[in-house]
Amino acid sequence: MERETPVAPKRYIVGPLYDWCWFLLPPVVSLAIGIAISDTSFSARTFLFDGEEVSASGLVIGTLIHAHLVAVFVRSHANPEIFRQHRWRFVLVPIVLLVALATSAYIAIAATVVATFWDVWHSGAQTFGFARIYDRNQGNPPELGRRLDFWLNQVVYAGPILGGVSLMDHVDSFAAFDAVDAPFFSSIPARVAGQAKTLTLVVVTLGGLFILYYLYAYWRFHRQGYRVSPLKIYLLVSTAACSIYSWGFNTWGEAFFIMNLFHAVQYLGLVWASESTRVLRRLRLEGRRYGRLIGGALGLAAVCGYGFLAKAANPSRELFWSVTIVVSLLHFWYDGFIWSVRKREI
Repeated sequence: MERETPVAPKRYIVGPLYDWCWFLLPPVVSLAIGIAISDTSFSARTFLFDGEEVSASGLVIGTLIHAHLVAVFVRSHANPEIFRQHRWRFVLVPIVLLVALATSAYIAIAATVVATFWDVWHSGAQTFGFARIYDRNQGNPPELGRRLDFWLNQVVYAGPILGGVSLMDHVDSFAAFDAVDAPFFSSIPARVAGQAKTLTLVVVTLGGLFILYYLYAYWRFHRQGYRVSPLKIYLLVSTAACSIYSWGFNTWGEAFFIMNLFHAVQYLGLVWASESTRVLRRLRLEGRRYGRLIGGALGLAAVCGYGFLAKAANPSRELFWSVTIVVSLLHFWYDGFIWSVRKREI
């Protein structure tokens, strides 16, 4: 009787080349690009775009941000299995939310503030998701260290914002409440600015203690049989370094460009990896020569087309601007339950 050859565990999400291009290298590559464009005409020179001044780098990253936001619908609405599981969330909620934003200035302003901070939470959660898949692929139980990983990613992503120089860029969104005569909320930026040093001290202290505990906990896991994933370690360390350097210090003045660039690239790569077969089938490109290349180009052009239009949207165009806010909020919400390492679809 022949002996079966053991199958080597799958270390990567898709494959070595794909993972390094789309998931693992983007943080450091984005940092390098951000440094390279700093103080160049690409980032410093502005021009009028739909009545607002914008730089070429601002237009590019704004388009890419909105492109990756709308890409969630490729999985939520274009994937029949996922759509059947959450039909009412995908049909009723967008309509209700759009009506609420279009009819209430207060809700519209509140939604923009919520989107600003939900984006921070969501971005940390995305890296957490990749890390958990690499952990699972290494042969570890899906629940082992899950909570620790989640909070580590929030600490290294949100922490540098709360304790760094980019805090006010996020908090300033509350100033819009002045337009609806809500002084309590519109005064938040001034109050936060007055406590900035205290916030930095708290974040550095608590964040440092948590990281020490995290390392201790994983040392104990390792002694109990936990298998270390080099890919997970690289992803977490490179992302943390990029976040701390960009959000915390913003030495080159391109923190938003850097952090949003790699986040969007990773997300688009994930959507294509999971949904490309369905997309190619619907476009009747499956199995055809250059079918994947053509399908990928068409898909990217579609989401970037929306991204370009969304970047042009401003509150004066109330309906379309409301649509962009709805898309943003739904992206953050949907991502919380349509991607999970504990589900068979991942």
